[in-house]
Amino acid sequence: MKSRIPLILLACGSFNPITNMHMRLFELARDHLHQTGRYEVIEGIVSPVNDDYRKQGLVSARHRVAMAKLALETSDWIRVDPWESEQEAWTETVNVLRHHYNRLLQSRKEFTRNKWPLQRPPPDCPSRQHTVLPELKLLCGADILQTFKTPNLWKEEHVKEIVEKFGLVCVSRAGSDPGQHIHESDLLTKYQHNIFLVKEWIQNEISATQIRKALCRGLSVKYLLPDSVISYIAHHNIYTEESERKNEGDLLQPLRLRNTGEDPLKDS
Repeated sequence: MKSRIPLILLACGSFNPITNMHMRLFELARDHLHQTGRYEVIEGIVSPVNDDYRKQGLVSARHRVAMAKLALETSDWIRVDPWESEQEAWTETVNVLRHHYNRLLQSRKEFTRNKWPLQRPPPDCPSRQHTVLPELKLLCGADILQTFKTPNLWKEEHVKEIVEKFGLVCVSRAGSDPGQHIHESDLLTKYQHNIFLVKEWIQNEISATQIRKALCRGLSVKYLLPDSVISYIAHHNIYTEESERKNEGDLLQPLRLRNTGEDPLKDS
């Protein structure tokens, strides 16, 4: 794969809790991109959303990050990044992408300052196998394309930047027609070359919402989540009827900010 473009997949979301399906998205996307013959996926990043997103039932990011780290202990290429969850307020997805892209640029500058020939980097350099700046793409379920049409949920200029500058890798779910969503949008149609649609042939409709409901009812969720995550949930008694009422009746932060004409902290 030496001639292929290195690529990093970034998934933003609640991960409340992280499920086996969340992790499968990465594997499916990597297989698809490798099969194009153009890319080599070198890293996956899980970025849990900030508590200020205000989604109903959203438990503390401290727990969601910890569970994601436990779930990914067996992965040799996917990691959890807490930066988004640690900000003072909710951070828009485009800003999370910008943050990670800027970190890539900074890493490249530091690598260049070492003054090693690009063809022969030092053996202990983390970028030794990839002297080309990796591409960064947003990984998501294909239903995210439909949410682009939800009034006030996304800024059009942000959607444009995501699909034009970065790109999307969308994994389809049962009953979803991502191609139709692209066709109905002039913006998505214009940049469809940068939107990768991945078909999940082995349907796996694990829902974090349904898992939380089962946990509240004292039902088993074994084989839906990693055992380490199940143990963590039980030890900390995270998902309860009370936790499911958290943020009940609140608007999602992007909707609240758009409706009041405010801009989120750190938006640029």
